[in-house]
Amino acid sequence: MNWKREIKAARARIEGHVRQTPVLTCDGLGLGYPVELKLEQMQHTGSFKARGAFNTLLSGPVPQAGLVAASGGNHGAAVAFAARALGHAAHIFVPEMAGPSKIALIRETGAQLSVVSGEYANALAAAREFEDASGAMQIHAYDAPATVAGQGTCMAEWEEQGLQADTVLIAVGGGGLIAGALGWLQGARKVVAVEPQTSCALNAALAAGHPVDVEVSGVAANALGARRIGEICHDLAVEHGAQSVLVSDDAILAAQKALWRGLRQLVEPAGATALAALLGGAYTPEPDERVAVLVCGANVAPDPLG
Repeated sequence: MNWKREIKAARARIEGHVRQTPVLTCDGLGLGYPVELKLEQMQHTGSFKARGAFNTLLSGPVPQAGLVAASGGNHGAAVAFAARALGHAAHIFVPEMAGPSKIALIRETGAQLSVVSGEYANALAAAREFEDASGAMQIHAYDAPATVAGQGTCMAEWEEQGLQADTVLIAVGGGGLIAGALGWLQGARKVVAVEPQTSCALNAALAAGHPVDVEVSGVAANALGARRIGEICHDLAVEHGAQSVLVSDDAILAAQKALWRGLRQLVEPAGATALAALLGGAYTPEPDERVAVLVCGANVAPDPLG
């Protein structure tokens, strides 16, 4: 697939429906060197997911039965938001571990919501059953070309905003965001995949040579808790030599605090995971290496303002 072409088309398609999120260069995070940040947690519904949702809905006809999506929370909120904006019905399935703030965010959109026991994989199974029974269109959270192309618009936008970094660190759950970045960059910059030690589907797939099931847990599991990495992400990571590193829950929480204390940016653990690789030492840049971090999610649980 010509990912550059698909991502350019996605940018044109979703223009006016998503925000251009801000970027900044910051040396106040305790690293001892500056880092470029893209604050994608300021996107609609608090994550990059709106990009893929709008691109999917605007890429072709939507059936009378509407949409169905399974989500750890952020994808569901984005699909529900996009569906409401474009006049479609949506049914969202989330696991209990999504947490109260993300569940409340989805409810606020007016979408039909089903909360299922267990983890993301259980919600996905329920969504597939609903799809078969109703004829609704399934919007996959990460392993679909339209989703990946939509997420790739984030990196395309960042380069247009003047990204200078040699290396970009990106948190990985199911892999849609990093797949879009890899598809856009085509090896022009080094991409480092950052995953929690307890939810590491891409790292396990790269070690095995193919996607495999993993156990998921930890502070970022409600956003980065995919049991199996997407095929698209795995293939692009192999093709472009993405480096994979793992971070502890303690490092993630420290990065979350650093973003608040240093920049007054309140993000969920998943949103701080890429920065955790720098703060915790999982990735150490060379002395002259310019680095950038994609901050990707804002939906803290519980909602700090109720």
